Amino acid sequence: MKHLSTCIAISLAIGASAISGTVQARDNIEVVGSSTVFPFATVVAETFTRKTGKPAPKIESTGSGGGMKLFCAGTGINTPDVTNASRRIKASELEKCQANGVSPIEVKVGYDGIAIANSKQATPFALTRLDLFLALAKDVPQGDDGQLVPNPYTMWNEVNPDLPAQKIEVLGPPPTSGTRDAFVELAMEGGCNTFDWIKAEEKKDKANYKAICHNIREDGVYIETGENDNLILQKLDTNPNALGIFGFSFLDQNSDNVQGASIDGVDIDFENIAAGDYPISRPLYMYVKKEHANTMTDIAAFMAEFTSDEAWGEDGYLADKGMIPMPEEERAAFGAAAKNMTALESL
Repeated sequence: MKHLSTCIAISLAIGASAISGTVQARDNIEVVGSSTVFPFATVVAETFTRKTGKPAPKIESTGSGGGMKLFCAGTGINTPDVTNASRRIKASELEKCQANGVSPIEVKVGYDGIAIANSKQATPFALTRLDLFLALAKDVPQGDDGQLVPNPYTMWNEVNPDLPAQKIEVLGPPPTSGTRDAFVELAMEGGCNTFDWIKAEEKKDKANYKAICHNIREDGVYIETGENDNLILQKLDTNPNALGIFGFSFLDQNSDNVQGASIDGVDIDFENIAAGDYPISRPLYMYVKKEHANTMTDIAAFMAEFTSDEAWGEDGYLADKGMIPMPEEERAAFGAAAKNMTALESL
């Protein structure tokens, strides 16, 4: 009997180590997920390491969906501790997490707004998402029979007669940029979905749907400028006919020189982005694996840094990087969820 008790005790210890060992076996926090949240998580990680002297978290940009897949696969040394997302977790993803023994702690961290701007030397634009899709898509619909043709538009008034007779020139980020991801998902796809047959294609052939809605033309109308917003600003200053794509924070910091276009009749400003009214904006999230946070104190400290006023507050360093802070009540609610490690049980 004593021998049996000893065996049971050993088995329990081995079972417990399968979870607690996940984080004890490595020194650093592992973060995956959204490319849009990636730069914000990176600056938090750098600040966390500088303040605590702890090993730097490893942060990988896998996309929101890819991050969720890795995160929800289970607990263990080969699974990440945190995933970032530029959308809320889906019900199917939450179910998969729970089925694999993962209890996600949901923390909304802020908002993202993408500006379509031009020089203050020029007339401000009033655009729709349809205008942006027709101006910048690689292929555009012709007629109602589902035919696509290489984008023929070279002037804004060809896209929409209410727009100026002005050459289409748009300076924007490369495919590696989170800003580019947000732009194609929210602006381009939003305009693309105004065509019923394309919207229906999402359910029939998602890959083809994305190819239609997300592919930006490569004929020189859209000009990739790297990830240097200051370079876009300089080019807008020398070419008042051009438009540039960058984060709201950069627009706000340079409001003496550039102005943001309204999108679908909504001006780009702090209040409209925070309220979710500006069409090219979305909430950003961090999901933390409770099972790992329970056994690795560094994760709680990382969460505390991310949810500190110094980081995500109205005057925090994340706002300087382009994140739109949440209203105080939202920060309090999600900050409490992070501090108390309250797992998300349902949507």
